[in-house]
Amino acid sequence: MGSVGSSYDNALAETINGLYKAEVIHHQGPWHAVDQVEHATAEWVDWFNNTRLFEYCGDMPPHELENAYYAHKQPQTEAA
Repeated sequence: MGSVGSSYDNALAETINGLYKAEVIHHQGPWHAVDQVEHATAEWVDWFNNTRLFEYCGDMPPHELENAYYAHKQPQTEAA
């Protein structure tokens, strides 16, 4: 018995895993050594987290969207 929302977490994990396999493992193979897979995985994770354009949020890379979110949430300071 899972907690509330765990099925959504599993679905998201399966989606990301499928995307990774389609874009890296199957598309860039054949692989000859584990370190080739590790290097390609690190590059893909960096691209996915920092460079890809996130269409749902105005074609912004995820790190820019996160920075904008936290800049907006900064408490406003009053001038003395």
